[in-house]
Amino acid sequence: MFVKICGITNEDDALLAVALGADAIGFVFAPSVRQIAAQKVYDITRRLPPEILTVGVFRDEHPKRVVEMTQSAGLRAAQLHGHETADDVAYVAQHIRTVIKAVSAGSVDAVRANSFGTSMVLVDAPAPGSGKVFDWSLAGELPEGLNVILAGGLTPENVATGIAQVRPFGVDVSSGIEASPGRKDAILMKRFIDAARLAAPTDYDGGEKAPYDWMHE
Repeated sequence: MFVKICGITNEDDALLAVALGADAIGFVFAPSVRQIAAQKVYDITRRLPPEILTVGVFRDEHPKRVVEMTQSAGLRAAQLHGHETADDVAYVAQHIRTVIKAVSAGSVDAVRANSFGTSMVLVDAPAPGSGKVFDWSLAGELPEGLNVILAGGLTPENVATGIAQVRPFGVDVSSGIEASPGRKDAILMKRFIDAARLAAPTDYDGGEKAPYDWMHE
């Protein structure tokens, strides 16, 4: 089970997430209480082990700017969390090896998520970044063959249920493991990661497995 800890704003939380077993760390460049500057992200990412997928989160940013900021921050992936087109995603993918396209559950983009040209698709609540749980049955509208990352209001208490119902490739959490906005709670983070790992279906191959290509760069 792929686990992404998002909304990291400081080095201590990033290092703790890695120590607890997270596969990916997300940094928010879009307007948010968890927004972080590219230079600060660079100072953090250079301290992280190479097997960790470091992700910049953008919303409706110009594709060229996405590439520039991702590269200047020393990140290995970009997550497009707005109304980006397939062409926008394709442009970013030409320069950044791993691209995650976020879609809102129940939206047209979710139904046609396989048209964005990336196998990694994050499905969030209709109000992205709200930290609200959505009707998980809506995830069934996504096309088959994608590496689906479940997000939206996940916590240590409900992540196992979400995994059982959606059977995603991975899970993404931010506010559900925080002591305060932008500050992670070590106990909640450990409980979340442990619960997600324990809930991973043993008979599910998680999709194409392609995202782990970053480990061989």
